[in-house]
Amino acid sequence: MNDRSYYSALTARDPRFDGVFFVGVTSTKIYCRPICPAKTPKLANCRFYESAEAAEKDLFRPCLRCRPEIAPGNAPVDDARRIAHLLAQRIAEGQIDGGDGLEDIAAQFELSSRQIRRIVQSEMGVSPIELVQSRRLLLAKQLLTETTLPVTEIAFASGFASLRRFNDAFSRRYRIPPTRLRRQAKGDAKGPTDIATSTVRLTYRPPYDWDGVLAFLRGRMLAEVEWVTETEYLRTVRIGAHEGWVQVSHAPDKRALMVRFAHSLTPVLPALLSRLRDLFDLAARPDLINARLGADKRLAKMIARNPGLRVPGAFDGFELAVRAILGQQVTVKAATTLACRFAKAFGTPIATPFAEITRLSPTADKLARIRPGDISKLGIVGARAEAIVELAHAYEAGTIALHAGAKPETAAARIAGLRGLGPWTAHYIAMRALRWPDAFPKEDIAVRKNLGGITARAAEEMSQAWRPWRSYAVLHIWRNPPTEKPSGKTRGLTAASSRKMRRS
Repeated sequence: MNDRSYYSALTARDPRFDGVFFVGVTSTKIYCRPICPAKTPKLANCRFYESAEAAEKDLFRPCLRCRPEIAPGNAPVDDARRIAHLLAQRIAEGQIDGGDGLEDIAAQFELSSRQIRRIVQSEMGVSPIELVQSRRLLLAKQLLTETTLPVTEIAFASGFASLRRFNDAFSRRYRIPPTRLRRQAKGDAKGPTDIATSTVRLTYRPPYDWDGVLAFLRGRMLAEVEWVTETEYLRTVRIGAHEGWVQVSHAPDKRALMVRFAHSLTPVLPALLSRLRDLFDLAARPDLINARLGADKRLAKMIARNPGLRVPGAFDGFELAVRAILGQQVTVKAATTLACRFAKAFGTPIATPFAEITRLSPTADKLARIRPGDISKLGIVGARAEAIVELAHAYEAGTIALHAGAKPETAAARIAGLRGLGPWTAHYIAMRALRWPDAFPKEDIAVRKNLGGITARAAEEMSQAWRPWRSYAVLHIWRNPPTEKPSGKTRGLTAASSRKMRRS
């Protein structure tokens, strides 16, 4: 990364770059992490370093606010925002009840629960439990305002152990009883079924290319698990022991996606909404991303044509990883055919009010118990079948992380280390399942063709100007195939090589 790339990441204050670099400010002689809450300095006053030691060698002092000593990659800890996000996610998925599971979270960062509490308190001004309490109350407030779910169900869906605790916490924090907001709630919209449902909104920063996201997902749709129309996205859902379905539509006037969900998923609603935010890339900052990528003449016209582009994530990381394996060395259409065949063979039937979605996606624990030969019978190459089973074992054992928030470099290296997998698959999974904004599958034949038939090495060198938003550059390049005839440089891309490393 060059100074402009670093500065773009600094102004975004994206926690995904925390620990990747440090910035020294010449006017104060202090160096910080890229998530420091202090006022952003001018580019002319910034010096960028890949390590804290390099900054201190140039006589910069560590910032007392962002504390570079606890940056990820620089010490066996992660930043408070990441710890808090993981903590809230585990609580949402029912894996942690209150503060009893802090030891499990702390073990992942090689810390004690006491250290976790101290870091979160220092960085965010609240304890982990207070942080979780705030998130619970904010979700409860949204459900009280936007749905007609019974107050008791809202209390439990938000993570409270009892209605009494919920009422007490809500009244103390907001100084009004929950029922005050309940009187303002409108009735839930009636759908094409009498199944109990509710609808909530998930907002985004405009512009948002809803049609483009749907087109991307529609081309990779898992039949019977997903159904993507011109205006909506539907899929079956399994989170823990809870099963159901979700329907997502766009409300551009509200700058939001409307999420209609079956009430069977109410107990895991926070986890459901978190996955949907990742799937539809709702946290993106198009203003910052476009400013950075648009500075390159090769991408400027692409950005102007589609300023609201998003990088679709994954509702289920393991599901996406299997799909990526099936997509190696074949076209998108061929990969989708194999993935649909795979889901039908190993997925679990489920009853829904929609004829198009009747099956749950195969789980890792089920695939870990089958033989590669059972997969090969579906017309899937033996090496791919073995890779899927090996991935399932690794995922079940916890040696590979396939969720947003995992360290992308570590996870990608472990994925690429599995038999039958490589850098392209690792970067594709990192881009979508791990939500890494700077993933770049340089081996992808479509990327190389659309850039003029260049080599993978040349594509890597060219992409340095797009950091730290290379994942978004890849999507732009995929969507803009060349309009002119290939130059002589593309002669090395034979018909055989063009079938390799297609994006899935």
